[in-house]
Amino acid sequence: MELYFLALLVLLMALALGSGYPVAFALPGSSIVTILIAAIAGYLFAGDTDVFFAQGGPSQWLSAGVTNLRGVYWEPERDTLIAIPLFIFMGIMLQRSKIAEDLLITMAQLFGPIPGGLGISVVFVGALLAATTGIVGATVVAMGLISLPAMLRNNYSQQLATGTIAASGTLGQIIPPSIVLIILADQLTSAADQAGTARKALFKDSTGELTMPSIFDVGSTSAGEMFLGAIIPGLVLVGLYMVYILIFAALRPKSAPPVPYDGKYDARFLLKVCLSLFPPLILIFLVLGSIIAGVATVNQAGAIGAAGALIMAGYRLRDGHKDAYYPAIIAIISLVGLAFVLSTFNTNIKNIKTSSDVLGVTLAIACVVGLIIALVWSGWRSFKIEDTLKGVMIETAKTTSLVFIILLGAAILTAAFRAFGGEHLVKEFLEGLGGGFWTKFVIVMAVIFVLGFFLDFIEIAVVVVPIVAPILLADPEANVTAVWLGVMIGLNIQTSFLTPPFGFALFYLRGVADSTVKTLSIYKGVVPFICIQLLALVIVGMAPQLVNYLPNRVALLSETAPPPRNPRLAYCVEQYLAEELGETRGELISAVDKVRQLDFGVLPEKLSKSVTGSFENVSKAIALLDDGQAARGDIDAASADYRPLHKQVRAIEQDIRDIDERIEHFEVLIERARDPSQAAQKERYENRVATLQADKEALAASIPEEWEQVYSDFDKLNDNQSKLNREYFQTAEKAYAPAASLLASLNAYDAFTALGPELEGIGQQVMDNEPEDMTEPLNVLSKQFGEIEGADDIKSDLSKARRALRSRNPSKEKALAEIDKAVAEYQTQLAWREKANEALKAGIDEYVTTLGPTIGIRQQRRLTREQALYVAACTSDHRDISLNF
Repeated sequence: MELYFLALLVLLMALALGSGYPVAFALPGSSIVTILIAAIAGYLFAGDTDVFFAQGGPSQWLSAGVTNLRGVYWEPERDTLIAIPLFIFMGIMLQRSKIAEDLLITMAQLFGPIPGGLGISVVFVGALLAATTGIVGATVVAMGLISLPAMLRNNYSQQLATGTIAASGTLGQIIPPSIVLIILADQLTSAADQAGTARKALFKDSTGELTMPSIFDVGSTSAGEMFLGAIIPGLVLVGLYMVYILIFAALRPKSAPPVPYDGKYDARFLLKVCLSLFPPLILIFLVLGSIIAGVATVNQAGAIGAAGALIMAGYRLRDGHKDAYYPAIIAIISLVGLAFVLSTFNTNIKNIKTSSDVLGVTLAIACVVGLIIALVWSGWRSFKIEDTLKGVMIETAKTTSLVFIILLGAAILTAAFRAFGGEHLVKEFLEGLGGGFWTKFVIVMAVIFVLGFFLDFIEIAVVVVPIVAPILLADPEANVTAVWLGVMIGLNIQTSFLTPPFGFALFYLRGVADSTVKTLSIYKGVVPFICIQLLALVIVGMAPQLVNYLPNRVALLSETAPPPRNPRLAYCVEQYLAEELGETRGELISAVDKVRQLDFGVLPEKLSKSVTGSFENVSKAIALLDDGQAARGDIDAASADYRPLHKQVRAIEQDIRDIDERIEHFEVLIERARDPSQAAQKERYENRVATLQADKEALAASIPEEWEQVYSDFDKLNDNQSKLNREYFQTAEKAYAPAASLLASLNAYDAFTALGPELEGIGQQVMDNEPEDMTEPLNVLSKQFGEIEGADDIKSDLSKARRALRSRNPSKEKALAEIDKAVAEYQTQLAWREKANEALKAGIDEYVTTLGPTIGIRQQRRLTREQALYVAACTSDHRDISLNF
């Protein structure tokens, strides 16, 4: 029965939107009305307000809607949404201050002499404006007012001219920084959490294991990763637009003729190009570069963009006056000075120790003051000249309010959709499709594309994505990343601005186009560009590396990169090792033979046995890695025959689980039907349960008899491969760690000897001072020895001495006894360290350096650049892991 109310919810929402009712009120309004109608109907016809809900009741789902609504503002992890008004301000300020207009005119003059050059200039400027403004309406209107008359005046085809302007204006939806990417990142963060939970449940149901290996986890995303992932697809789309225009101009030269520039291409023109082009490029570099470099979060980058736009508006609005560039010059000098100070001085105010530190902090303050002066000066100009600042602030407030109100309304709508089993219905439909993940994905993308004819990108992002994204992300068959899914949806949503009848870019262009331009020409003009966007969608779908590589590369090369031991990197690290050892195994064996020639008799007996005993593990590790690769080959070979049966049985088991859920639902209804007047209804429910039980038994009987044996055999192959991998990594650690630890001890020789005088004098200090006065010096000295490899025994003795002084009955005698032990241990270690430093250090250093990139890779704190680039490329592809479920 709840499906009728789900249909009512969709119908009410469609009627509200179709009648022109504001989206912000149509979404929550239709949700609340439907929940109330369902509750009233349940009370009137069944005596229970909860009966017509898939689970729970009206109060639960209304409160869930309120919780979702509050989460948009009050969840700390969703603070990325703060970047939205900052980027909106940046875009509107650049448009209102005519920076965009200057760029359009200059680029048209630069590219005009090329066949189709005006179209190329529009696409080029559209891409630049997308990376600075990201506001579709502002970009389309600006280019429509400036470029469209020039293109028509020079005999450009109406269809090509209007299509190019409309399509280029929508690039801001996919080229970062983009509002839609921020919203998608916010929605996908929650979706990834739900997908992770669903995948763990699937793993448990499929294998019976209580915990799922972390290598199979669903990765989340962030706005910064979405920005990185969208850069290359955005450039691919720009390139496709330009190629289409060039081909069009070559095939129909009269419809896209070259337009000669009347002026001269001299130094003055070059200066004009630089003044128009470089400031936006610098702003793009500061905004995106700060995110890519990890210097700033998305919020901070938004603030950088807003400040940069204000500085640029400050000189553009004052154009023609001799003091126009003063604020910008001050800002540039301040930024350069600040960069120099940060790279040269210690600017931590709490850690000022020297006069140099004081100078650094003083210079930093001066640079910051200069930057503030430049911002205030530019802001004052924007405020006084043409009331620009006020207009920008009003438009920013309006646009931001629109975005957030729709987000809030969608939060309530999502709760209502789930209340009536909509999410479960969508999941059942998608999982019931044949063809696996890609069938589900194509259906979802087709639905989003069709919705783009009628809905804005925000409604699609906040209504559809939370429903379908968890289902797609949880599917282990393609094992797609949240970043890739977000960029694919972003590319698809972009078409909503071009598809009639409600393509907003078409409305914007129609509003500023001359009356001679027919609406039908605009519609025809965008059709090729819609096809190009769909082509880009196919390209990015078939080559996920275009999206995943850059975020992976940045993450693995950053200071906070995961260590090579991270389970999510295990597969690609293993592949890297297999390739490297194929080329360097001879070198490794030779390194072992060479290091065996060293005299390890200078080391203590236990340490000597540990190091020399590790050498034989090198050849064992190589053999185990070979065996592991062979085992993986056996799995790949067996997968061809195993996959169809696995897919068939898992589908049957999923159907059985669905029946179990339906049986549970009817059992709840049976439990509620306690009134004698509901006896007939209760009997129907019981008959339905009996039918479902029979269906369940029939499905269980349809599982092929050979399944258990085939599954067991394949599972043994997986277990064998996992066992060999574990043995390899354990053996590799035994081969590398002792020598690496010894080398670290020898490298710390100077630091070790430097602590000798302090250690030998600490005993006299204990005798001469009160116990409480010596606990801290002993603690400091203990920590210093703790930082030296191999000096743990000395550290332990000093810690015991410190505890003897801190006890209720402080004992200098016990403390001195422990200090004497520490001194004796120090002398013993000093003797062998000195000999080993001369006899072994060079040879051990060469050995460790040879083994480090391969056998010792998991002992590294982070991947080397070469390793990181390989792993980034490897993890950029989607790997089917469904046979593990």
